[in-house]
Amino acid sequence: MLGYTTVGTNNFEKAKAYYGALLAELGGRPVFGSDRIQFYGNGGQGGMVAVCKPYDGESATTGNGVMLALSAPDRETVDKVYKKALELGSPDEGAPGARLPTFYGAYFRDPDGNKICVFKMG
Repeated sequence: MLGYTTVGTNNFEKAKAYYGALLAELGGRPVFGSDRIQFYGNGGQGGMVAVCKPYDGESATTGNGVMLALSAPDRETVDKVYKKALELGSPDEGAPGARLPTFYGAYFRDPDGNKICVFKMG
């Protein structure tokens, strides 16, 4: 159902490097972009994630209650992506673990402070 989501950044080059490395752990790669936006996808399987400079030219800000959630194929990948995020300098928002009987997830923030979850359902 999800086509794509965008995450605003105040440092476009740093955000592209961060998301390029992070999303590669989930099979993501740059698919298209311009001087203000970069889309990442995995060959037409599911939605895309884009990082962008806000179109209105104002500073990017984080939203209270807004979170990007990335689906992983298994718990090992959740652990791997979380570890990669911390290696990339992400602040920890919750180590990998079972949150519900059918939900295993980990939480961190990107360089601009946007909250991210990587999870496996089931």
